[in-house]
Amino acid sequence: MVRGLAGDGAAYEAFLRTASAFLRAFLRGRLAGVPDEVEDLVQETLLAIHNQRHTYDAALPLTAWVHAIARYKMIDFLRRRSGREALHDPLDEEAEVFARSDTEAHEARRDLAVLLQRLPDRHRLPIVLVKLEGKSVAEAAAATGMSESAVKIGIHRGLKALAALIRDTP
Repeated sequence: MVRGLAGDGAAYEAFLRTASAFLRAFLRGRLAGVPDEVEDLVQETLLAIHNQRHTYDAALPLTAWVHAIARYKMIDFLRRRSGREALHDPLDEEAEVFARSDTEAHEARRDLAVLLQRLPDRHRLPIVLVKLEGKSVAEAAAATGMSESAVKIGIHRGLKALAALIRDTP
């Protein structure tokens, strides 16, 4: 490594070959569960060593410096992998939760429909058209014959009335 830093290309090539063997052994021992990833991680570590070679202090042991870079690269790999693995968790256990959620959503829609029926048309229709059906205020105004301002006021007052009905409903 030191001769390579001084410009000896053959010495640097020999260092990289020796470092590759060292890294393969080091990483294989720690990543036995994912042997296909070892070679990629060796290459990534060698690239980091090459890019950071200017930081090596020749007064310190070379193996400790290489080991530290390899360890950090392995930790980065494991963090990335754990994030990807979380994306592949099976959803079988959650099927009951999703089914219950659908039932609860249906019940909530039914309850909302009952509450909406208690509102006057000037409040109920704007809420249904704009908030539930996704129409614009202009479209709701055209459908109801109300002005756009009246639709906005109807939504506002209707939502306040619904909130009061929900608070008062056991």
